[in-house]
Amino acid sequence: MPNRNRPAPLAIVSFSLMATLCPTAGVQAQLMDSDPSSPDVEVEPSTSWRGASEFPPETTSDVLYGSFLAQGEDPPTAPFEADPIPPSSVGETTYPLPAEDADLDYLNPDPNPLLLPTQPEEVEILGTQPLTLEQAVELAYRNNEALQVARLELERSREALREARAALFPDLNLSSDLTARNTTGTSGFSFFGDGFTGGGFTGDGFSTEEEIDTTTQSTLELSYDLYTSGRRAASIRAAEEQVRLQELALERQREQLRLDTINDYYALQEAIEQIRINQAFLEEAERNLRDTELREEVGVGTRFDVLRAEVQAANARQQLVQARSDRRTAQRQLARRLALPPSLDVTTEPVTVAGTWPLSLEKTIVTAFQNRAELEEPLVQRTISEQQQRVARAAVGPQISLFANYSVRETFGDGDSPSDNYSLGARLRWQLYDGGAAGAQADQEERNQEIAETQFSQARNQVRLEVEQAYFSLEANRENIDTARLAVEQAKEALELARLRFNAGVGTQLDVLSAQSDLTEAEGSLVTAILGYNRALAALQRAVSNLEATALTP
Repeated sequence: MPNRNRPAPLAIVSFSLMATLCPTAGVQAQLMDSDPSSPDVEVEPSTSWRGASEFPPETTSDVLYGSFLAQGEDPPTAPFEADPIPPSSVGETTYPLPAEDADLDYLNPDPNPLLLPTQPEEVEILGTQPLTLEQAVELAYRNNEALQVARLELERSREALREARAALFPDLNLSSDLTARNTTGTSGFSFFGDGFTGGGFTGDGFSTEEEIDTTTQSTLELSYDLYTSGRRAASIRAAEEQVRLQELALERQREQLRLDTINDYYALQEAIEQIRINQAFLEEAERNLRDTELREEVGVGTRFDVLRAEVQAANARQQLVQARSDRRTAQRQLARRLALPPSLDVTTEPVTVAGTWPLSLEKTIVTAFQNRAELEEPLVQRTISEQQQRVARAAVGPQISLFANYSVRETFGDGDSPSDNYSLGARLRWQLYDGGAAGAQADQEERNQEIAETQFSQARNQVRLEVEQAYFSLEANRENIDTARLAVEQAKEALELARLRFNAGVGTQLDVLSAQSDLTEAEGSLVTAILGYNRALAALQRAVSNLEATALTP
């Protein structure tokens, strides 16, 4: 219970309200109506976020300086002040931000992809690594498993191309046989033996002779398909187009990975900013609760006001707890996307406006049509189907091949020298009837071509829609940034007026609570507008793709 015997309570209330209106960090104040011997009353510093509204409207590098997760580090000098965010857990180490050209090999995962941790300490988070957005994208390109699979699939298709090109060369085969044959011969009547049992005589008086002939034969044959009705050329062309298709798939996967990494990075930034905003709101709510309790002590407040202030503080505390949970989830999501070692977490730089888009909507659409891999993929798939159709039709066409072989034969034990021979020739094979299988397969590939053409039209419309959605979102969020800046200024002014009216007795505590909530909402809206703008810009870059190879000129 509050100490009701505390001296000069009215002066305490008066000064507390003045400190709320005019916060000064690190200042200790004495009661104005107390004597010098009275104990000093420390007023907790109140850091009010000034927001990006103090930035010039034309500035494109506005920084919403949230707090760093780094322990023991002071926030960087910024156009506004911010409260530091406490570390995510006790015992973690926050590493310094790497330089832009720093070697990030220590952030690579274990090279053994089959490694499975079995001990709790192997998955314990030991530190937090700050990263810039560019470093996060670089790590994603290097470590992400899905992109590695796409690279391996490209290598596999290149090996398949080597296999198809092997048909351009002749085949050279060597075969060797070793044969042992048992031969049995019967001779004429003999006077020796009993004529019935053994002694080389049969029961009929004839003798038998058994011999084993061992023969070896080796053959060296050279063959070459001289004419295949277009099957060989079509197979090679199809394999080449398959390599191109995998290259486009890798490009598409890389561009999508860049967008997903950027969105995860911005999600973590938003979670960190929400912690800062909710932390400031909680401090304001707790300060208001203390003031309300003091008013109740001196008889100028009611129990109802105290209960309302307690509810507001409790709600603010819950929102802060949830914001911290969201930050941890966002950290793990980004760490998973970057395939970081299991003992590291990640944090971000402060929120900034990412940049501007120099092209008009119409030129952006045309640039996307020229660059998107998704538009080339159906065309490549159509070409593959055309070549597969040629392969199917070649199955019922004439096939001409040349061959030459040389063989050596020798029978052991006959006393004769080995015999050899060679042969040269041409072979014609023509399948005159296959029940219509080749024609049906060719018709399937023709349908595949029509499907690819339809998919091209579908992809073209989808690309345009993605460009327009991102472009419209970019414009809307750019306007929302200016509106949100103004709203933050107005909410701060409204909060000051609500406090003054409340102190003068013409306002209510509900007005103060509402003004505090409005300021928190306005600050959150400003963060949302800036990150929405950044996300729209990243989506627009994804919709165009291949920005490095494109001259982005108005």
